[in-house]
Amino acid sequence: MKLPLNIAKKLLLLENGDKIPASKLKHTIIQDLIGEGILHKSGRIKSAIQISDKEQLNLFLQNHYAVNDLNSYIDAHEKEDLTRAELVAVAADSKLRSIRTFKGFLVNCYAPIEATLNNESITITPKEGIFNFIYDFEKFVPARDITIVGIENSENFRYINKQKYLFKKQKILFVSRYPQNQNRDLIKWLQTIPNNYLHFGDFDFAGIGIYVNEFKKYLGDKATFFIPDNIDSLIRNSGSKKRYDEQKINFDIAKIKEENVLNLIASIHKYKKGLDQEILINEGNYVN
Repeated sequence: MKLPLNIAKKLLLLENGDKIPASKLKHTIIQDLIGEGILHKSGRIKSAIQISDKEQLNLFLQNHYAVNDLNSYIDAHEKEDLTRAELVAVAADSKLRSIRTFKGFLVNCYAPIEATLNNESITITPKEGIFNFIYDFEKFVPARDITIVGIENSENFRYINKQKYLFKKQKILFVSRYPQNQNRDLIKWLQTIPNNYLHFGDFDFAGIGIYVNEFKKYLGDKATFFIPDNIDSLIRNSGSKKRYDEQKINFDIAKIKEENVLNLIASIHKYKKGLDQEILINEGNYVN
């Protein structure tokens, strides 16, 4: 059993000499402490609870909850950037709180990218077979002229060298939506940097929904959707009817103002097909 945070805070007040109305301290732990003589009630009509023995309270918390210090225990619950080692130090339990050991996201590039990390200049250098994982994303700032391209599917992220032709002379840092998208680290980071965001996803209702609901909604004019010039013929020749039949529109078309996205929706409806972004790994499928 773990010591509840609200009880820990009230015990700390009692340890500091405060009195707390008994009506606000209804918990089995409090009853146990009263039974042990560590706390006591004062007053008849409106009783309050006070501490009787600080030393015994500390021993009780150490023996029953492995809590060595109430102040540290409370801080451990409320501190944002907390390690498992710190949890063990204050309560002998690394699972006292759910901690995200791995925050951040993967990045990739096909040309060196200049950035700062923790206020130090760094260069992200491409290396075949290696991705970079940005952990301290809150302190990661790419150069202003770099476009951030968010890739939806892992195969496209893996083979960015085969998709250079899509982005021509732009300076690009590719970021992967998976596997960390559920924690929203990527969108939090994109909201803090000045760089433009280009969404590179599937050309179907699900892909558009991801763009609209997860990125455009929070980034506004800073976000655009990458759509190749020959998307109409690509959908006609290589699209999947199954995608169209199984997917439902989960976004408000009336709120979309980008002409290229509206044209994409029209093509999807016209051919009743959706298209995977992996089609563009093959340069022969792209025609200017």
